[in-house]
Amino acid sequence: MEKNVLLKVDHIKQYFKLDKKNIVKAVDDVSFEIYQGETFGLVGESGSGKTTIGRSIIRLYNITDGDVVFDGKKITGKISKEDRSFVTRNMQMIFQDPMACLNPRMSVKDIIAEGIDIHKIAKTKEERDELVYKILEKVGLSKEHAGRYPHEFSGGQRQRIGIARALITNPKLVICDEPISALDVSIQSQVVNLLKELQAELGLTYLFIAHDLSMVRYISDRIAVMHKGKLVELAPAEELYVNALHPYTKSLLSAIPKPDPRSEKVRVRHDYEPNEHDYENDKPSMREIKPNHFIYCNDQEFEEYKKEVATQHEV
Repeated sequence: MEKNVLLKVDHIKQYFKLDKKNIVKAVDDVSFEIYQGETFGLVGESGSGKTTIGRSIIRLYNITDGDVVFDGKKITGKISKEDRSFVTRNMQMIFQDPMACLNPRMSVKDIIAEGIDIHKIAKTKEERDELVYKILEKVGLSKEHAGRYPHEFSGGQRQRIGIARALITNPKLVICDEPISALDVSIQSQVVNLLKELQAELGLTYLFIAHDLSMVRYISDRIAVMHKGKLVELAPAEELYVNALHPYTKSLLSAIPKPDPRSEKVRVRHDYEPNEHDYENDKPSMREIKPNHFIYCNDQEFEEYKKEVATQHEV
């Protein structure tokens, strides 16, 4: 069955000038597609460029080069007022630190209702209130919480408010920028389960950005791995965990702690050395090593990866 592409990221670059001579290539020629209804995981260590990609897609940054097409509309560069309104209503973001992105002087009701007010979704104050109460219940809070202020809530409850604010406009795509990394471990799984339930109920599409590979595996359909502004591997979630090929992906996977003390005792940590690639003459690009499994490599590495894939099949 043909999958409907909701978001297409096409060779985007996001460079930041430090001074006249120095440029940081935060995102360097990255391409991928997100299908309607799926969760696309984007992982990598701090500084890999994953958050910059999320912010570039939602137009918090003006991208240096490349295109982003959302629901059939090109949304990079100068766009019309109507298209800008379309983007802000249909694409929302859940931020990493719930306290930092909630206005401490606004009540929960007014924080969540900002999207309603901007896009004139409700015709009356009563309808506005009703929409806020409904979304509060959907995220596991109650209408009694509407009159309170952010400082009166725990971290997990604040993130639920952030989720409610993102969903109030009934968006098609939600960018989740490390939405659980600032929360206690005991609360993280509750928030992830809530996101999965809301996705099933509302037909949402997620771009889920994180550095915790184990949690990304649980929520994602496909996973892309980033390193220093480049996409190095992209595959279905289970395929990536079982048959990772790129040495950086293997390094990330080897860093995941195991819950069994005996397994943890013998866990071998693989360090990744970027210098092991020789890209001086044989230039790399993203290539499909097997159906839906892509890897960033040059011609020589591609042949080596093909041998590794053949060995995996024999096993």
